[in-house]
Amino acid sequence: MTPDAATVVMQRLEALGQISEETGRLTRTFCSPAMRRANDLAGAWMREAGLAVRVDAIGNLIGHYAAETPGPQTKDDKPSPSSESKVLLLGSHLDTVRDAGKFDGPLGVLTAIACVQRLHQHQVRLPFSIEVIGFADEEGVRYQSAYLGSHALAGALSHEDLRRTDAEGVTMAEAMRQFGGNPEALASVRLEPGKLVGYVEVHIEQGPVLEQKGLAVGVVIAIAGQTRAKVTFTGRAGHAGTTPMNLRRDALCAAAQFILAVEALARRRDGLAATVGEICALPGAGNVIPGEVRLSIDVRHPEDEAREAACHELRERAAKITEERNLRLNWQVVHQIAAVACDRRLSGLLSEAVSRHQSELVLLPSGAGHDAAALSAITPVAMLFVRCKDGLSHHPNESAQIEDVRTAIEVLHDFIHLLGGQGV
Repeated sequence: MTPDAATVVMQRLEALGQISEETGRLTRTFCSPAMRRANDLAGAWMREAGLAVRVDAIGNLIGHYAAETPGPQTKDDKPSPSSESKVLLLGSHLDTVRDAGKFDGPLGVLTAIACVQRLHQHQVRLPFSIEVIGFADEEGVRYQSAYLGSHALAGALSHEDLRRTDAEGVTMAEAMRQFGGNPEALASVRLEPGKLVGYVEVHIEQGPVLEQKGLAVGVVIAIAGQTRAKVTFTGRAGHAGTTPMNLRRDALCAAAQFILAVEALARRRDGLAATVGEICALPGAGNVIPGEVRLSIDVRHPEDEAREAACHELRERAAKITEERNLRLNWQVVHQIAAVACDRRLSGLLSEAVSRHQSELVLLPSGAGHDAAALSAITPVAMLFVRCKDGLSHHPNESAQIEDVRTAIEVLHDFIHLLGGQGV
């Protein structure tokens, strides 16, 4: 017996979960060999679903399913494809964080492929084309700047960005060339806003609300704004046994003081999330006072004014710590995106589709960032959340039930037809 769409999606999640650049854990970063293998595999599934597949200059995997042609029908009375129609974008990202789970990102790509495959099997064309996208980078692990793939499509990635370097000193432009992309053709990646119907993304919730309510899916109403920065405290390295305590310029002690200040501020401010996720102490020897510490900070809030105020306060706090300890501070913002409200029309149709499959409709904000936030600059966006176990994400144990994945596929399928019934 042929497996149903949800079973196929779960099997494909497992297959993608085996593609990693690290042994023993799932890690797939921008323009890595593992990303190429993931693109190749997902691209094969796209072709099987009737999509015409390409990889753009930055490494986004894109499958195109053409629209019906308006006017007279073909001799067998079936619509023929049109290349001039507007385009509905579906998908999510194929990159991961380090030591990731299998669902964050790929679930959205694979549910979209499943829906298009059903259209293809039934020879259904719509008033708009559909493009399923597996974004090359959403997590920002390699270059500390998220949404590289979707920012490129939105025209928000610059040639200055291409000069960023990773931990090994490889520029983004060089990484693209090694991957088979073309940094000189970056402008060609940009989508034309006037040709877009919108973008819809299916994603695990990464939170506990749906599980607490016993519901499979929910509709996202807004995505929190986010700021990421690289912070460096520079003091002076010295001998751990001979340098008097009152003469030390210990960068790690300053960083520790700052990290606790980050946590304290986030605990005091309603709706604020602030995280130090990376830290590197140099020179990194047990008998040497740390002379330099580099760390990352991630600040999020549903309201941009509150997020910006928190960032300003934390930067001032870091400056005060360095002054008191006779250190130097470098604060570099590497990623910033405003809070996004999801489109009412698309979200309304998504809500109608949800109501066909579960008794209660839940509207949720997203504290996590998504490619939808980047694409909102050029087109309306909407998102469907899927229940995940314990609300866990960015962790090897993240998971979702096959029944919930099945519901998500049915909801997205119904949404596509509801939108098609409205034309463009």
